[in-house]
Amino acid sequence: MNRQIQIQQAVDYIHSKIHFTPDLAIILGSGLGGLADKINAPIYIPYGDVPHFPVSTAPGHAGRFVAGTLSGKKVLAMQGRFHYYEGYDMSTIALPIQVLKALGCKALVLTNAAGGINLDFSVGDFMLINDHINLMGNNPLRGCNDETIGPRFFDMSHVYNINYQQIARECAKKLDIDLKEGVYLGFMGPSYETPAEIKAFRLFGADAVGMSTVPEVIAADHCGLPVLAMSLITNMAAGIKEETLSGDDVVQTAQQKGEVFEQLMISIVNAMPF
Repeated sequence: MNRQIQIQQAVDYIHSKIHFTPDLAIILGSGLGGLADKINAPIYIPYGDVPHFPVSTAPGHAGRFVAGTLSGKKVLAMQGRFHYYEGYDMSTIALPIQVLKALGCKALVLTNAAGGINLDFSVGDFMLINDHINLMGNNPLRGCNDETIGPRFFDMSHVYNINYQQIARECAKKLDIDLKEGVYLGFMGPSYETPAEIKAFRLFGADAVGMSTVPEVIAADHCGLPVLAMSLITNMAAGIKEETLSGDDVVQTAQQKGEVFEQLMISIVNAMPF
């Protein structure tokens, strides 16, 4: 089916439920979905009800849109996302981003749980993503390009919006949160990385590693949707500490930091310039 038809059918369905144009889209990563509980007058839309949307199977992902008001802004939050490791192709992962743009969202805030590579990081730190490395072995825009969505070739020198990064820094400072900054490396998963891979990634210049976000950022830049992205360091990556990595531990750490995360995100949303 034509991509534009897919996008429009998804947009029409969501608009039939929310009856407003969202200012901001937020994608909530593993264990970070609690922010959606802060949305006023929430409207819930399961992904499975939206035309052409898959169903999220990842732990800690509710698998639904939550629409309403947060810090005076009309928001549409994705309480969970889709991952390459779930078996979805990259084009499927890009679809929600293209739908968010078509719905009229002015910006996209992405969050994720990540493993710390930078030895100066600790579990529980927040990292503002200022660049990324794509080692997922694929690109969500591979194949025929739809010029009505975005150009075939496009610049990614400043994909992480500089102005929004400054807003995040200022909000973190006001809340006395030590906000780290760094490069996020996207890896395919679902297995965690080996210690040797983590050593290599550190040489590449990566500060954190995860299994999401990069395809969404590429799709957002392609369709002209400005991005702010942030990681919660839920574990130190393989080989840094003598411990077994566990998905349950990742979700638990994210939930433990949930209140601080929510305070920071609410402050950022309030400061967004629209």
